Amino acid sequence: MYPEIDISQETENTYSNIIGDETNNNKITSSHRNGIVINPGTPIQEFYAGQKIFITGGTGFLGKILIEKLLRSCPDLSTIYLLIRPKKEKNVERRMNDLFEDLIFEVMKEKMPKFRHKVVAIEGDCTLEGLGLSSSDRELLIREVTIIFHVAATVRFDEKLKTAVAINIRSTADILELGKDMQKLKSMIHVSTAYANCNQKKIEEKLYTYPIESEDLLKLVECLPEEVIDEITPKIISSWPNTYAFTKALAEDYVRRRNKGLPLGIFRPAIVVSTSKEPIPGWIDNLYGPTGVTAGASTGILKTLHCNPKVNANIVPVDLTVNALIASAWDVAMQPTRREEDMLIYNFVSSEDAPLTWNEYCDVNTRYSDIYPPSNSFWYLSFKMNKQKLMHTLSTLVLHLLPAFIVDTICICLGQKPRLMKMYQKIHKFTTVISHFCTNEWVFTNENVRLLFDRMDTKDQEIFSFSMKNFNWDKYFETYLKGIRVYLFKDKLDNLEKSKVRWQRLYWLHQCVKVMTFTVGVWLLWRIFSTVLSLT
Repeated sequence: MYPEIDISQETENTYSNIIGDETNNNKITSSHRNGIVINPGTPIQEFYAGQKIFITGGTGFLGKILIEKLLRSCPDLSTIYLLIRPKKEKNVERRMNDLFEDLIFEVMKEKMPKFRHKVVAIEGDCTLEGLGLSSSDRELLIREVTIIFHVAATVRFDEKLKTAVAINIRSTADILELGKDMQKLKSMIHVSTAYANCNQKKIEEKLYTYPIESEDLLKLVECLPEEVIDEITPKIISSWPNTYAFTKALAEDYVRRRNKGLPLGIFRPAIVVSTSKEPIPGWIDNLYGPTGVTAGASTGILKTLHCNPKVNANIVPVDLTVNALIASAWDVAMQPTRREEDMLIYNFVSSEDAPLTWNEYCDVNTRYSDIYPPSNSFWYLSFKMNKQKLMHTLSTLVLHLLPAFIVDTICICLGQKPRLMKMYQKIHKFTTVISHFCTNEWVFTNENVRLLFDRMDTKDQEIFSFSMKNFNWDKYFETYLKGIRVYLFKDKLDNLEKSKVRWQRLYWLHQCVKVMTFTVGVWLLWRIFSTVLSLT
């Protein structure tokens, strides 16, 4: 299915240290708790031992890594109930089977082949009232669940407001109501985003108030026709750049108003990108955010971006994000006095402990693009960030639209279907919605995240490592570019030398075009200057 499985020795050692080998007869001594065999573990592993966990959004990027990490590093947990939305061609069981066919579960299958029985699919849909749960499934969850991770969200920045409200706010309301009926509930984590409160320049680990209340927004979208909502959306979201950030903020507002009596915390990750180490270095399965920019630039398609190079990129690897998320549920349970208005909120960002500007991001990615060039490159990498909107617009016209028009015209003349202009329309739509986060900067506080790490046992700090202090970005981006090539482009590494030869040819072709363009430009200027002189 995948072109390459790149499991490092470091990853293999991590598995061995955490879960051991099921075939080893000399397994460490076990104890029993409520009829369940419990292996001595770290404080966090002990906390999850025997627990029954409910996860929404488990089929998404973050959710997949969360499930894999929980199963691997907390082997004594009892059950994971996974909310899955059925599709026309696939029921929930088929979708769950597809989930476990993903590459990230390959080592789990080898080391813990019986892990599948711990995961139970629950049919539901976050766009429906009550999560679309049947009465029997709802009763099951209420009776059994002890920990909740509400990860589900629509991450499309340009999602229609009505849909974004249904998924990001109403599902949060449904989860809270469900949690209030769970007598065994120990901890609940609502996954938000570090940019939910991007209408503020300083974002602290606290709850904020907003011009519109979450309940009022829910009533508004239920009463008005969708076309009317679309028309007034810019006025409703006001100082937020898109419906995603706005609805995630209002979901936090609902949590603030309705969290009474719940062991609840809010986890706010920054821009989540590929894994750094586990379960596989460089794994990624989507083109969201900066990954889409990097993929577009490395193929020679994307040549300009409206971005301030000096702004902090604030990206975080997904495996570190998941480690912090798992630890935060433990932390919430361990601090019963932190509830309601004083609830624990975690800003998981890199800007405070491992700052990285977009310029540094671009430089290191450019360097590794030469080492791991994609085999299907359209052109040699020629990418520039433009802080000024006008310069970006001019660059778009010259470097994107003009070549697209010429190529599509040639295609039409040859009787082929034009594609480039349509592709650039999609690219420009994508880059427009992310430009706000590339041209603005925020100051974050992350004291709760730092204190959480300090409270952890030294062994837990190793197993669930998430501290960004002294993070090696250069080493990370090598696996990042390799991961984009292998897991997104499906390029085998055994044809890397052939790709490099093609990359060199594209480089010299690119240089020739630059020289020709410069020569023609000088000639045109000379002709214009000569004409003006002759007229005078």
